[in-house]
Amino acid sequence: MSSLTSDLSLTENITTIIRPPYFYISGFTAIPHMKYYYVFLCFVYIMSLIGNTFVMFVISMDRSLHSPKYIAVFNLALTDVCETTALVPKLLDMFLFGRQFISYDQCLANYFFVVIFLFMQSFNLIILSYDRLVAICQPLRYHMLVSHRSMFQLTGAAWVFAVLIVLFPVSFITRLSFCESVVINSYFCDHYPLYSLAAPCSDVLPNRVLSHLIPCIVFYIPMIFIIASYICITHALFTITLPQDRHRAIKTCTSHLILVAIYYLPINITYLFVFFIPSNIRIINLSLTSVLPPMLNPIIYVLKTEEFKVSAKKLIRRGAQRAVGPLMFT
Repeated sequence: MSSLTSDLSLTENITTIIRPPYFYISGFTAIPHMKYYYVFLCFVYIMSLIGNTFVMFVISMDRSLHSPKYIAVFNLALTDVCETTALVPKLLDMFLFGRQFISYDQCLANYFFVVIFLFMQSFNLIILSYDRLVAICQPLRYHMLVSHRSMFQLTGAAWVFAVLIVLFPVSFITRLSFCESVVINSYFCDHYPLYSLAAPCSDVLPNRVLSHLIPCIVFYIPMIFIIASYICITHALFTITLPQDRHRAIKTCTSHLILVAIYYLPINITYLFVFFIPSNIRIINLSLTSVLPPMLNPIIYVLKTEEFKVSAKKLIRRGAQRAVGPLMFT
């Protein structure tokens, strides 16, 4: 009877999930003067916030930009604002003010919101590449294939898919026991450093599988699709007879390719060699990938677009006239 009782208590101990009250985000290790880097991230965040808010304001105010393409552009700007806001203020609070302890629930929430917007950036780049593919390769069928309805469906499906794909690792993390270290070697509650802490006392195989599978779905496959689409676009560009039309198409595609390279190259290298890259290099790669594309997206892609510049100048001129008008009568 006593042996049976001991077996039952042993089973209860095994099945009990140990959740620490808090984690400690270590950030960079053994690198001096890192406060300057965090100040740089703060500057990038402010520029990203201003640029993307301006893009969303112009698109919402000018009816000529209420086209399917600019639904995707607006969604990209919204994602950029949400991504940097989910990451940078919390990062500055932790490392500039020494508040590196984070509760268990806050850690999971931090992971969810940072990663969902990071994934949405990838999906937005796919949607924009699809728009360019149809516009250049199938110009006569563009308005039939890329309508307001289809663009809303694409962006809505992307958001739903991003939420679902992030919920998987979050749900598996809640089943892990953390019985030893609570120090996360990252700049936020990242998946790989987080589940690695549970390896001594939990089965982390499902988390390890997800850490390979999710980057394939979110980063590698989209990048292959975008490369394939631009191979088709390059072939179609040679069939354009008018040099002016060809130059305009190349200019638009070049801007998009720059964004694709800035986003996908660092993040794919990081996730491909996540088990071999030192934590400091991983943190630099992922943090810059999270903040630089949102700052550069309005500059490279949107503000260089002729129709957007015309709309922006028109709105600025209209605003200046409204401001000056009452002053003329005082």
